[in-house]
Amino acid sequence: MALLKLLAAPVRRLLRFPLFQFIAVVAIVFLLQAADEHSLFGWIFDQLDHLVAATVLLCSNLFSVKSFTRSGLTIFLTVAYMYLALAVILFLLRIFIRGMIDLVGWSNAFGLRNAIARERGIAAYRAWLPLERIRPASIPQSQWEETFAWPPDNRPPYPSLPYRALRGVASYLLLFAIVAALLQFFTPFPIVSWLTEVTRMVLTHVGAG
Repeated sequence: MALLKLLAAPVRRLLRFPLFQFIAVVAIVFLLQAADEHSLFGWIFDQLDHLVAATVLLCSNLFSVKSFTRSGLTIFLTVAYMYLALAVILFLLRIFIRGMIDLVGWSNAFGLRNAIARERGIAAYRAWLPLERIRPASIPQSQWEETFAWPPDNRPPYPSLPYRALRGVASYLLLFAIVAALLQFFTPFPIVSWLTEVTRMVLTHVGAG
């Protein structure tokens, strides 16, 4: 297990490098474009192309889109949508792999329980050290652990996943609103006006439907 992690470390660092990710996304777009239109990859590129075209058409209803702007929007949106799709796929794949590792460790398949537990124990110890360094000598370690790391009712000492997700979405929305307001009042890009127009168009379409 340690040997596998050692061999995988350079690959993981390369995959996390932003320039490599951008090159990989562009290469995947070119591969999808070159695929036969009757194949699965060709169908995926057609759907991506339709989505990009619909987004460019939506932008053209908000501001003037000429040939140069249209080309830039097409390239940017194609790369952005593909990057988002790959990020979602990798996120789901990571959850699946973690679930499979948990299953292997729980069932001791292939005799890997001890190896998985040892690696996770090392990670848990490294995460515990910063908290242990500030523990007063007068407080027993077990009490310190029950209070801040593993409460006696087995409930994690942090908010639930839905609450954390909602808080994260709210923080991103607040940041987006601040950036949009700054762009609206201090730059030539009326982002707030565009968003208002998009909302009005969507509500009109929904009401007509």
